[in-house]
Amino acid sequence: MANLAASLIAAEVIETTEAKAKALRPIAEKLITKAKKAQEGDATSIHRIRQIESYLGDKEMTRKLVSEVAPRYLERNGGYLRILKLGPRHGDNAPMARIEFV
Repeated sequence: MANLAASLIAAEVIETTEAKAKALRPIAEKLITKAKKAQEGDATSIHRIRQIESYLGDKEMTRKLVSEVAPRYLERNGGYLRILKLGPRHGDNAPMARIEFV
C-alpha cells in the first residue's frame, strides 16, 4: 500500500483494481491529514513529516505531499480522494477504478 500511495502522490491519478482503490483511500486520506497538520508549524510538525516519510519510504514524495498536495486541502475537512469505476479489465475481467485527488 505504501508504494501505491507514493504512486498516487507522484501521478495524482492512478488506475488500479476497485479493491486496491478502496483499500488505498483511508490510508492516503490519513497521510494527507497528517501533512495538513504539519503545515501548522508547531512543535509536532517535524514528527508528523517523519511519520509520513517512514510510511512512504520516499523523501521526494513526502516533500511533494507536504508542500504541494496538502496546502490545496487546508479548507477541506476530508474527502480528498475520488474513486471512479471504469469497468472490467480485458485480461482477467477484474473490476477497474481510477483514484484521483478531488
